[in-house]
Parts: sequence; structure tokens; C-alpha cells
Amino acid sequence: MITQTLVKKLFDYKDGELYWKVANGPRVIIGKLAGSLNHDGYKRIKINNKLYSTHRLIFLMFNGYLPECVDHIDGNQSNNSIENLRSATKTQNCLNSKLLKRNKSGIKGVSWNKQKNAWVVQLMVNNAKKYFGHYHDIAVAKFVADAMRYKYHKEFARFA
Repeated sequence: MITQTLVKKLFDYKDGELYWKVANGPRVIIGKLAGSLNHDGYKRIKINNKLYSTHRLIFLMFNGYLPECVDHIDGNQSNNSIENLRSATKTQNCLNSKLLKRNKSGIKGVSWNKQKNAWVVQLMVNNAKKYFGHYHDIAVAKFVADAMRYKYHKEFARFA
């Protein structure tokens, strides 16, 4: 079990990075930047043969607990500065996700409906898809999507 005490014992924090304070393995050098990038773009650190995400260790170091998810406020998974990390549920973390590559409108929550020949605005609200109308003008659809995202997703709203 990883604890705040252990993280503070093993690492120094500086500018969103963790540096080894203790040589807990043969390849660990005191003062060296800890961790390596994984295939998904997150930095991971091995402690006692278990991998931990650097952003979760930093959050634990400063806050003393590990929430369900640690969200990168700016959406940049390599920005692990403590000011950019916040506690989140899985749902909140998903709300703050970037625009999916398969999105054809370029606007979160806006898609084209062939049957209605219009842009449809739909967002996840309380774990259910909620419909906010259809619009012939994409600018109006974007305005509605942004307003509803702000209303329902609050500080986890991401507009691009």
C-alpha cells in the first residue's frame, strides 16, 4: 500500500516532477528524475515492483489521499504540477476529456443527424445522454452545447 509518508520519503517534488531521494533499487540514482513514459503518454514510477502514475503520486504527496481519479485540469497529461491536478470521479474525468478524433463536427456534444438534416446537441448529464435540440446553424448548436456543458459539467466542462 502506497502512503503519503512513503512518497515523501522516496521523492522530492519540483515543477511537476518527482526526483529520487532514496536509492530503492539498483538502477535508481539519487537526484535523478523518476519514472518513464508509458505507451499512453502518462509517466509511471515503479515502487516495490508496482507501477504508479506520477500524477497520482504527486496528488498523494500533497493531499494525503488517493481519490478515484486524479484529473489534469488543463487536459495535458504531461503537466503534473500540483496546481494542475484535482480530485475527480471517473465521470468528471471523462467530462474533462479532449474532443474525440472520430468527432466530425469539431465541437463536443454536436453531431450531424441525417434524418433531421440538422446538427444535434447531446451531452452526458448524470450518467445519461441528454438531448438539447437540433439546429440548422452549427454556430447555434455550438452555443447551446457550450452553454449546457457549462451549466451541467461546471468546473469539469471542456470546450474543445
